[in-house]
Amino acid sequence: MKLVTLPEIIEINEFGGDYHSFNEAVYAIFRNDFVINKPIFEGKRLGLKAHPIVDGKEYTYYHFTHSGDIENERIPDFRRMERMGYPKPIIDKSKCISLKVWRNKRGRNNRILILHEEAQYLVILDDRIDFILPWTAYFIEYKHRLQKYLKEYEEYINAETAD
Repeated sequence: MKLVTLPEIIEINEFGGDYHSFNEAVYAIFRNDFVINKPIFEGKRLGLKAHPIVDGKEYTYYHFTHSGDIENERIPDFRRMERMGYPKPIIDKSKCISLKVWRNKRGRNNRILILHEEAQYLVILDDRIDFILPWTAYFIEYKHRLQKYLKEYEEYINAETAD
């Protein structure tokens, strides 16, 4: 399978710096990719965490486009917003050899990570056994963080092949 083609990023300057217009355009991409045309991972259509609604938008959208450790204090993350078109093709093409896919546990959560190394972009899914939720996705800004994910992936692959 060939490389995953990602769309061009969308930037706020394309909207004259108007955040509201930019946010609505980014949301339109999310709505098309996750509400109208849901991605498929390993043959399963993804669910969507719709609640709580944040500013009239599904919670998953909020997690894909905002950052911060304290849930109700997350702020818009322009790098995440610019790349809103990335998650769906990455999820849909997760079997592509150019993507790195692995699983891990975060607390009680079973997570699926899909890394597009070249784009330095990570998609995280939450495996709920009966269904899968898109959890978050983001641009990996720092090389040391990318190296951390690559190391985690290698450790996963080595453990899987050792079994």
